[in-house]
Amino acid sequence: MLELPETTVLAGQLNDLVVGRTIDQILPPTKPHKFCFFTPEPDQFPQDLLDARITGAKGFGIYAELTFDNGKKLCISDGVNLRLLREGKEPSEYQLLIKLSDGHSLVFTVAMYGSITLHDDTFDNKYYLASRNAITPFSKSFHDEFSLRLRKSKPTLSAKAFLATEQRFPGIGNGVLQDILYEARIHPKRKVSTLSDEEIDRLEQSVVSTLREMIRLGGRDTEKDLFDQSGGYVTAMSKNTVGKACKRCGAVIVKENYMGGSVYYCPGCQGI
Repeated sequence: MLELPETTVLAGQLNDLVVGRTIDQILPPTKPHKFCFFTPEPDQFPQDLLDARITGAKGFGIYAELTFDNGKKLCISDGVNLRLLREGKEPSEYQLLIKLSDGHSLVFTVAMYGSITLHDDTFDNKYYLASRNAITPFSKSFHDEFSLRLRKSKPTLSAKAFLATEQRFPGIGNGVLQDILYEARIHPKRKVSTLSDEEIDRLEQSVVSTLREMIRLGGRDTEKDLFDQSGGYVTAMSKNTVGKACKRCGAVIVKENYMGGSVYYCPGCQGI
């Protein structure tokens, strides 16, 4: 699922490889998906995108977005898989396919749910706006934002809920928070009101350093990039490591259901 490392990496790859290309053809879904949400309907995309030239790409929060020379923007949300494929390598099933002037195609597929939106900078969606307007963890003002969010949090809020709910930090979801908390040595269920000043500092520093490292290495090994390749960041806490020994202390990594999803943690390093 797209979180901040993946949207950032994806935007970088798009900027390197498709900027300057024009749209030659747009093909509608070959397999409709009831949880793939289009705005507008895909049969209206050609009238706005045919012959348009790609001018840039941005990644923010849970969104990656292409911009065009006619003022249009095409954004995808968490849940949409975007791949760049050579002519003749396209799959038979997809939610949208855009053929480019260089012979490659951008192929959009959805496994569980996701949105594909074409707009002219008037997309009034609270999740999109929260992601686009969020203060990046790499900004100088992130410390003040982090501290403000923490002060406003209820004492009973868990560390997982603090990082991944209420759009406090768009792009930090249930995936990346596992390693953020591991590197900070904080249990996902730990109440934020019980954190010491030192632990709060460690948590903030881990948000920045862990996300930066995920981006530097091309995303997480649990996710795929524009070329359908796994990221180079090896997750410490994920489906790939549950039941294995912690690299730091040797304790067995645990998976538990929590808040409608899963948490992974080391009982030796992340005491509650």
